Amino acid sequence: MATIELSNRQRQIVDIVKENGPITGEHIAEQLGLTRATLRPDLAILTMAGFLEARPRVGYYYTGKSSKQLFAKHIRQMKVGEYKAVPIVMTEGASVYEAICHMFLEDVGTLYIVSKDGLLTGVVSRKDLLKAAMGRQDLQEVPVNVVMTRMPNIVTCHAEETLYDAAAKIMQYQVDSLPVVRQKGESQSALEVIGRITKTTITKAFVEMGEVRETV
Repeated sequence: MATIELSNRQRQIVDIVKENGPITGEHIAEQLGLTRATLRPDLAILTMAGFLEARPRVGYYYTGKSSKQLFAKHIRQMKVGEYKAVPIVMTEGASVYEAICHMFLEDVGTLYIVSKDGLLTGVVSRKDLLKAAMGRQDLQEVPVNVVMTRMPNIVTCHAEETLYDAAAKIMQYQVDSLPVVRQKGESQSALEVIGRITKTTITKAFVEMGEVRETV
């Protein structure tokens, strides 16, 4: 697992607090031969990252958490709702030919099929459309709901779930994406599609986390 990267000075601060905590910012600065103002950004970063905690009129102390533990904790706090992309949908009355064109134009690997009321009824993948295209049927005459995977055999996620849980579902069920849904009305099976989480979404989130660590 990746770890949170710290600068040399930040590692020195953590070591000082480990050995002498609780210790004030002024005393940390004295040991490093720096001013309190110079250390203020580093102390703020270490506190926000969870390496240190600060108590008023007492000072800083080490939390005892490793960078791997803090990184894992951060991953499990990332919510689907913060990273979901716009869903690509079609109505179930569309043809397979229209679905192929729509998938090509939107450059996605999965389409979410909805009813006239906008409720999720199915999912169609590249593989589904490829199988249909290999047949001898007129694709403009075949409705997409003939080749789609239907509810309730669709893996979904909710905005309140963690990105970690969504990634685990993608791996477990070997799918390219998950529709982000919310219940509409009283029926638990009435689901409205409000977004999508893809392998690309998850990869982008982790790249952003890496860029943040490099900035630190």
